[in-house]
Amino acid sequence: MHGSRHGGQMSRRERLERWASVLERCGKSQLAPLLGVEFLCEADRRALRAANSPLAVAYADPVLRGAGLGGDRFGDGLEFFGLSHRQAHRLLCNCGYLGSMTPTEVARRLRAMATRGRLRDWRPQRPAAALARWLSAWQPQAAR
Repeated sequence: MHGSRHGGQMSRRERLERWASVLERCGKSQLAPLLGVEFLCEADRRALRAANSPLAVAYADPVLRGAGLGGDRFGDGLEFFGLSHRQAHRLLCNCGYLGSMTPTEVARRLRAMATRGRLRDWRPQRPAAALARWLSAWQPQAAR
């Protein structure tokens, strides 16, 4: 994946995995979380940025920039990585970290987000219909 696909061709999972890999290369350094994300109006939240934040680290990566990451602001991260406000808040805000924000912890959370997406991919589109088909094929064993 590293550099194998560029431009808009990277999937959401590939973008999240790349971001996690870039963060893991930071070693044991401390990252700067975004402060008070939940207290800001939408416009201020989207413009929020911090030097040495996980988004700043992502924006410094030429592969992610080449794939379309437009900046290191909260709004850039939402759009490029396909994050919901809730996911971005949990990932980037200071209130989600007791003590310090480390690259390995942010990478762990990113990989969990990417994995949840993969687990969702195998799930049937209509789970009730899939369950009904499974139950109709089930035959109870005869009592001994």
